Amino acid sequence: MKEAIDPPSLHPPPGYSHVVRVEGGTTVHIAGQVAWDPEGRLVGAGDFEAQARQVFTNLGLALESVGAGFADLVRIRIYVVGHDDDKLAALRRVRDEFFADITPPASTLLGVERLATADLLVEVDAVAVID
Repeated sequence: MKEAIDPPSLHPPPGYSHVVRVEGGTTVHIAGQVAWDPEGRLVGAGDFEAQARQVFTNLGLALESVGAGFADLVRIRIYVVGHDDDKLAALRRVRDEFFADITPPASTLLGVERLATADLLVEVDAVAVID
């Protein structure tokens, strides 16, 4: 069982949950997903929003491989190179496409200097719990 909790003593979260409590199930850890297609080619060179969309698409494929979906996520960590307000707005647009009809997981956003290769702009790792 998964329960999202947003305590009234904390600010209202825009597109994520402050706390997720889980009872039972199997925990699945998903490595950081980046904007590479199945052949390992970069999708969206220099285009943050295109890369973010591919990252969440890849996250969905990783979830599917264990019989899970976005609703099973309990935590995501998002790493952004050159974090700024435009990137944050683009990230929220894309993230909201994938979490439109579900309670979003707990989430942390980190601004980083660089990812695995210089052309990557965003990466997301995750934890899901499935029955």
